[in-house]
Amino acid sequence: MDLLFVLLRKDRIMADVKERKIVAKWLKDSERGRFNAFLARHPKGHVLQTWEWGEIKSRTGWTPWRLVLEEEGEIVAAASILERRLPFINIPIFYASRGPVLDFKDTSLFGRLLAEIRTLARRRGAIFLKLDPDVPSADRELEQYLQTSGFKSAETGKGFEGVQPKYVFRLDIAPAEETLLNQMHQKTRYNIRLAQKKGVTIRFGAREDLPEFYRVLKETTERDQFLVRAYSYFEDLYDTLVPAGLGKLFIGEYEGQVVAGTLAFVLGDKAWYIYGASSNSHRNVMPNYLIQWEMIRWAKSLGCTLYDFRGVPGDLNEDNPLYGLYRFKKGFNGEYTEFIGEWDLVYRPLVYQLWTRLEPFYSDVLKPFIRWLRPWISSTKLQKQVR
Repeated sequence: MDLLFVLLRKDRIMADVKERKIVAKWLKDSERGRFNAFLARHPKGHVLQTWEWGEIKSRTGWTPWRLVLEEEGEIVAAASILERRLPFINIPIFYASRGPVLDFKDTSLFGRLLAEIRTLARRRGAIFLKLDPDVPSADRELEQYLQTSGFKSAETGKGFEGVQPKYVFRLDIAPAEETLLNQMHQKTRYNIRLAQKKGVTIRFGAREDLPEFYRVLKETTERDQFLVRAYSYFEDLYDTLVPAGLGKLFIGEYEGQVVAGTLAFVLGDKAWYIYGASSNSHRNVMPNYLIQWEMIRWAKSLGCTLYDFRGVPGDLNEDNPLYGLYRFKKGFNGEYTEFIGEWDLVYRPLVYQLWTRLEPFYSDVLKPFIRWLRPWISSTKLQKQVR
């Protein structure tokens, strides 16, 4: 009965879309500017859907596909689909990181987009399509639509609860700077001013600052006991995103020494805090607070109205090792937001069941081991650059 409902819904959606004369196009590189421009002006546009992000992922084993729907010659929906062959079974999956980008309330448009992706999935032999849209969990209407369209919730409950964080802090930065400061927790505001008083300085980082940024990042990961990607990955992030105006490196210094660093992404009126690093030295001068404030000011100067602090835990118990991260980000007075999470549209049920049994070993054992090796593989190159 559920299958019949889905098929009837699909027929109705396709009829509606034909009436509207919606045209689907798979884009080539010559249209990257048009693709990114749509993402930048759309309320649901996200940097992880940009052309450049697909290029970055293409150098880590993914194949990007860019799809748009047009109405009267204008883009009305877009999706950057990443394809990757799974280990062990060598069959591809599709993933639209923080996508697709469209008005989710326009179900006929969404249905047409899914139909076009399904056609590509058949051709490529994909097992499933994973979505984790930038939509709060309070949107029950979208959740219901996903369920009736055949999607399955794919929650893992690991780490930040997903491939992309399910829980984040987001701050409306449209108000004046003085208003933003006054709305912060008193201790956060005090630490920003303390860092300024002590002489901490924040500047934009250049390409040659990457080795020092990575050194401090490794200090952070060793102290807080989490894995870090290889140095070459951060080179790629910088070289691809910063010249394109989609990223910025920030460096915090105290008495001539690099004590903090961050990497931010930006698209349209939104900015994201992606990576943060802090040295074990001079933590008492609070560089992390000042660098966040300078990132917020930078985002405002670009016309951004939303600043996303990214991942925080869903478990807010004070015994949680990540609670300190939650408390730090909360101090800036952002809104604690739970997204709708990950949803899988399964094209090949039997293979999907096989993968769900193998995936825990891949995620919990094999993948961390590979990531653990990567920094050591790239360490020789980094040491040469630091010298």
